[in-house]
Formats: sequence, structure tokens, C-alpha cells
Amino acid sequence: MSGVSQSVRGTTWRIAVVVAASSAVALSGCTKNTESASPASSSSAAPAAKVESIANTVPEAIKSSGKLIVGVNIPYAPNEYKDPSTGKVVGFDVDLMNAIAQTLGLTVDYREESDFSKIIPAIQAGTYNVGMSSFTDSKQREQQVDFVTYFSAGSLWAQRAGGQIDPNNACGKKVAVESTTVQDTEELPAKTKACTDAGKPPIDVVKFDNQDQAANAVVVGQADAMSADSPVTLWAIKQTGGKLVQAGEVFDSSPYGWPVKKGSPLAQSLLQALQHLIDNGTYKQIASSWGVQAGMIDKPVVNGATS
Repeated sequence: MSGVSQSVRGTTWRIAVVVAASSAVALSGCTKNTESASPASSSSAAPAAKVESIANTVPEAIKSSGKLIVGVNIPYAPNEYKDPSTGKVVGFDVDLMNAIAQTLGLTVDYREESDFSKIIPAIQAGTYNVGMSSFTDSKQREQQVDFVTYFSAGSLWAQRAGGQIDPNNACGKKVAVESTTVQDTEELPAKTKACTDAGKPPIDVVKFDNQDQAANAVVVGQADAMSADSPVTLWAIKQTGGKLVQAGEVFDSSPYGWPVKKGSPLAQSLLQALQHLIDNGTYKQIASSWGVQAGMIDKPVVNGATS
């Protein structure tokens, strides 16, 4: 999840807070989605055709099973979240992974993982073939798994309308994050250290089990700002109808990647399938339908971490 590390997401809400939040926001799958909030879904995306030459590269155990087992942690809209009207997992990542699987002649078996940080260990253990939860490809993670890059995202802050938060000088402020994301494990610890080294109060990092809760905390005044992956923050801003606004600009852009077991030939299968979808325009069509085309790439690689 954008950023460069691992991710989970918990707080107890009083009834008054729940009412305030539900009336104020319709965020990443935590409340009812409208057509404008969900521009596309896995069920409505045009199917991709199987490409025999690419499908033949899939490891035999996966090919013979006919399915790709994908570990996913939700919600993290617009990348992956559950459509409340159908109960299906939808999003940009979902539509793209479905097209990848179709190109490989497979069906996707999504396994919802309650804890983002457990996905990579489950891939190492062979429980999942691949992870799909807005993982940032980092050099640290590449020591555990291989990544196939498919998107570029940075970090971006949001605050309540009228706020004056400076992401580079937020000493003493409450900042909401989803636990174990790169914003939690790398960005905010570094910024907090800079504060304390300068003799200023540390940033009060407020951690949540999912991104919806982090965004809602800012809306209802439990936190001064939030930090998340740029597409996720922009989605949250859009869904609040003016309650949240951008604070600063996108920074620390890094590639998203699909993690697979270290050394698995599946990485090359995914890479070839994605390059095919880029070349034939399907990738752009999917990205545009979710409004995330600013992060498109034109050449996927295996292990493309920049830091």
C-alpha cells in the first residue's frame, strides 16, 4: 500500500461519531457507493482474451489448477474494496488482475486477508500465488519476494477544508495512517525524528486498521491530517464532497508491484501478460475508468524498487 512497506488497519467509534462520519463521507467502500464513486467494477470490465504463448509460461501447478490464488487486504479504494451492493471485491487493481488472469487462461480466486502484513508471509509459504493490495515495490521487500511492477504512486496528505497543515512541518499534529503502510513505518517516523531532533514536539501518529477509518478520523476531527498513497488520498478527497482537501503535493513516488514467491517463474508470466495489456490498450482503458491514469507505466519490470 502506497508507500514502501506493509499494511494493516481500528478504533472504537461512539454512536455520535458514526453518525457524523456516515453523513459526512462515502469513502473507499466503507459506505454506500454511488455510480460516480464506482466508475467500473470487475463484473463490468470487458474480458481479456487468453494468449496461448503467454499462458504456456505459467508454472504447471498453477496452470493445472486453472486458478490464480490472490491475497488481498481491503478496503483501499479505488484500488481494492468491496462493493456494498454486490459484496464483490472491486477496484482498479481488481479489474487489472482479472484481465491478467484472463490473458493467462486462469480464473482469479481472491482470498481476503484481514491483516495486510500477513500477505507476503503467506506468499512465501505458498498459500497465495500472488499479492494484490497496492504493494509498493521496495528493496526491503525484495529481500522476501519478487515484484512485478504495474503502476507508479506516491504519498499524499489530506486535511479538513480550511486547515493549514504542512506535511513537511507537522510537529505536534495528529496524523492518521493505516498501520504498517510505508507512511506508518517509514515516512512519519522520519518526519517525527526531524521534529524531535529540532527540539519540537513529535508528530502524534494515529494508527488505524483500515484506510476508511483513517480518512474518517480526519473528517470528524480525531486527527489533523492523513497520509496515504496518492490515488487513495485523491479518492478520499473526492468522496467527501469538500470535507477533505489536499495538503501539499505528491512526494516519494515509487512503483506498485505484485509480490510473488522469490524466484518464481510466475513473475515473468505476469510481466508478459501486463506488457500485452499495455500494448493493446486494455491497461489504459482500465486505469482511465478508475481515474488513475496519471500513475500508468509503459514498461513493467521485475524488482524495480527505487529505494
